[in-house]
Amino acid sequence: MSDTSKQAHSNEPHAPDVGGKLNWLRAGVLGANDGIVSTAGLVVGVAGATTDQHAILFAGVAGVVAGALSMAGGEYVSVSTQRDTERALLRLERHELRTMPEEEERELAQFYEAKGLSPRLATEVARELTEKDALRAHAEVELGIDPEQLTRPWQAAWASLFAFTAGALLPLLAILFFPPTARVPATACAVVVALTITGWVSARLGQAPPARAAARNVGVGVLTMLVTYAVGFGSGTALG
Repeated sequence: MSDTSKQAHSNEPHAPDVGGKLNWLRAGVLGANDGIVSTAGLVVGVAGATTDQHAILFAGVAGVVAGALSMAGGEYVSVSTQRDTERALLRLERHELRTMPEEEERELAQFYEAKGLSPRLATEVARELTEKDALRAHAEVELGIDPEQLTRPWQAAWASLFAFTAGALLPLLAILFFPPTARVPATACAVVVALTITGWVSARLGQAPPARAAARNVGVGVLTMLVTYAVGFGSGTALG
């Protein structure tokens, strides 16, 4: 193996929980992205209806609080349901290992045969893994679950809360710190830059083309602001 290939291979992530860490990081980036887009749409829409800074501030703060709590609550409920399912599957697996150990070992060997091992080698692997930690072996192969790394509802909730809030603060601060004539353009520029960054980061995490993901991200954000500004402007004109 060449030095270059050795170095490339050594830089690959091999930690057992690297997949979970990437998932949390990706969720954080997506949460921040949601905060940017939804809050930008809200404050730009209100700015289209009125130049009253207090009205924009109150609407923006209400949107940030409601959005952050909604994201956190949704993540908590969703991940709690997933965790309950994982626990139920593990309970069932423990019962099967206790009541029918031989059948479970044969089943484990069949999984490894399906992955391409010879019947003899699959049987040996299944026997050794069963002797070491039967539950872990079956959970990982059959269920795709690590018994020591179950999903964490509160961690997901707090991550979503902070990520959404961090993303939402950018358009809120941008629209408040500029004079009325420059509020919307300045906010739009700040949002485009932020969405380009989050789109690029999320693409890198998913090993997708960054340029396409960033363009898609920016396009959705710009469309949201255009629509909400038009609605706000039309409502402000009608009510005014």
